[in-house]
Amino acid sequence: MTSVTIDQRATGYSLGHALCMAHAADLAYKDKKTIENTAREWGFPRVRHHETRFSPPFPLEDTQAYTIAGEHMIITGFRGTEPTNMRDWLSDATTPPWPGPGGKGYVHYGFGEALDSIWPQVHEALDEFRDNGQTIWFTGHSLGGALAMLAGARLHFEEPRLRADGIYTFGQPRTCDRLLAREFNTAFADRMYRFVNNNDVVPQLPPEPAFHHVDALRYIDSKGKLHDAMPLASGLVDRARGLTADALAPASDGVRDHFINNYISALEKNQR
Repeated sequence: MTSVTIDQRATGYSLGHALCMAHAADLAYKDKKTIENTAREWGFPRVRHHETRFSPPFPLEDTQAYTIAGEHMIITGFRGTEPTNMRDWLSDATTPPWPGPGGKGYVHYGFGEALDSIWPQVHEALDEFRDNGQTIWFTGHSLGGALAMLAGARLHFEEPRLRADGIYTFGQPRTCDRLLAREFNTAFADRMYRFVNNNDVVPQLPPEPAFHHVDALRYIDSKGKLHDAMPLASGLVDRARGLTADALAPASDGVRDHFINNYISALEKNQR
C-alpha cells in the first residue's frame, strides 16, 4: 500500500488526517495478513479482525471490519460493498426500519442488522485496547461508512465512556431517519466528516424522505476540488458537469465516483 504516516495525536479535522482515514477505510477491503502488516507499518501493533455471517433479506452475506491500536490512537475500519450489490436493497421501500442506537429514531434495516451482527466483537476490542486513554476513530467507505457512523452513535448514546473522537466516512449512503440525524448532528458537530465525490451513486440512496444524511458534508466537485459545503443549486450544476465529463459513458459516472481509490486520489490532489 501507499506509504502512510498517521499522527496518533491528531484531534479534530484536517485534510491530512482525512487522507489517512481514507487509506484506513481502503485497508478494510484487504486480506487479514495485509491488514496486520500495514497496521504495524503505521505504528499500530495490536490488531483484531471482526467478521460475521448472517442471512438478511437482501444480498449482504457478512460484515467485516478491523480494529488496530497504537500508543495514542485506536482505529476501527468497516468494509464496504460494491454499489451494484447495494442499489436494489437500498431502494426497497418495503424494508422495515431498525431501532436506532439508544432508542434514537430508526436506521435502515440492513445497516442495523449488519452492525448488530459484529458489534460485540468491535466493542470487546475497543474495551481491551483502550488502556492508555487512546483516542477512538471510526472510518469506512460505502456500507462501511454507514456502519462507522452508527458505531459512533452507538458508543455515544449507549456507552459514552468509549466516546468516539472522530468519524470519517467516504461515499456513505443515507443511514437513518430525521430524528436520529438531528440527535447525531448535535452530538457530533465537531467529530463527523462525511465525504461525497461528485455523482457517487451510493450517497443518493436509500431514497428520501424516509432516510436522511447527517451533516458535516465535505464535497469533492467534478474537477476534484474539495469544499467544506456545497449549496444545493451549485451542487446540481456541478453534478451535471460531472455527468457530461465522459461523453462515452455518462451513466457510469455514479459508480466510478464511488470507488475508494478516487476519494484517495482527490484528497491527495487537494493536499498539493
